[in-house]
Amino acid sequence: MAPRDLIDIDRIFHEPAVADYPRGREILSRFPNAERIEVPSHWNIPELHGNEGSVEDWVRIKRSTLVLGVKKGLAMRPNGRSAHFIAPSTSNGCAMACAYCYVPRRKGFSNPISLFVNVEAVGAAIARHAGKQGPLPEPDQIDGQAWVYDLGENGDLSVDAMICDNVRDLVALFRGLPNAKGSFATKAVNRDLLAYDPQGRTRIRFSLMPARIARVVDVRTAPIRERIAAIDDFLRAGYEVHVNFSPVILYEGWEADWTALFDEIDGTISDAAKDQLACEIIMLTHNAGLHAVNLGWHPKAEDLLWRPDIQESKRSEGGGDNLRYRAGWKGKWLARFKALLAERMPYCRVRYAF
Repeated sequence: MAPRDLIDIDRIFHEPAVADYPRGREILSRFPNAERIEVPSHWNIPELHGNEGSVEDWVRIKRSTLVLGVKKGLAMRPNGRSAHFIAPSTSNGCAMACAYCYVPRRKGFSNPISLFVNVEAVGAAIARHAGKQGPLPEPDQIDGQAWVYDLGENGDLSVDAMICDNVRDLVALFRGLPNAKGSFATKAVNRDLLAYDPQGRTRIRFSLMPARIARVVDVRTAPIRERIAAIDDFLRAGYEVHVNFSPVILYEGWEADWTALFDEIDGTISDAAKDQLACEIIMLTHNAGLHAVNLGWHPKAEDLLWRPDIQESKRSEGGGDNLRYRAGWKGKWLARFKALLAERMPYCRVRYAF
């Protein structure tokens, strides 16, 4: 699904201060016919969050509703896995509807795109933080030369870029930070980003999984083949391009499906793309609350995601009842996955696996 097919905004919930910001006024003017509903906070909208009736309208809400707010917290959070730091998000929620997404667990149900209109404050906070870091002391598994800031922890920036220039502004910011890179994962292919001139300072990570599984759980996303085909285009446009093998879902025949995917990638991308390729491997984590919600709108996905026979419960740091593959077996399955990858794509460095 092309990003332009994902959104058709006819209702905007917005915090009172949104129109005080140039970006807020730009977005509002972009959708002049949309109904505007003022709310005290983007975090507390009863019509969207915690309303069980919205399960039936999950995809409609994703497509037609936008939330605008002002980002309050501007602190950087240490990460150490995908990035050195998690930057303050310029968005929350998504127009896509992946059945395993953790964001609805935190905010409630369909959780459409929320955009923050004070992107200048976010950019200034990143620049100040990077300035205090100095050079990266030594190469590590995250990057060889620069501090890496994850920009899209709670959304998909490729789709956010269809609505406003927040992403363009962030890419421009990192062009001017000699010791830092921006990074975000995506399941969409938005070719408008090819004109952003990142000059190697932004890392885009295309999330990939076997196509027949993606057709069930990656709802409203770009086809896997399209994501793979975009790798070289984004590399030529000046991005560093990595891939996320995420989430790795276990089922009968998973090894054959992933082997076929590795062969497709290997047969599609250029030598230049292979020379700089690295990946993240993320095994599925599911959640009891999300399982209950999914049964209301997409039960077919739960046949793949909800596997108590091979999963075990683990309380998250936030107190959620999560399900992960059983510890005794997860390590063996992950080792098998890495062995298949090394056999088919030996040039693809594993930055981290979880």
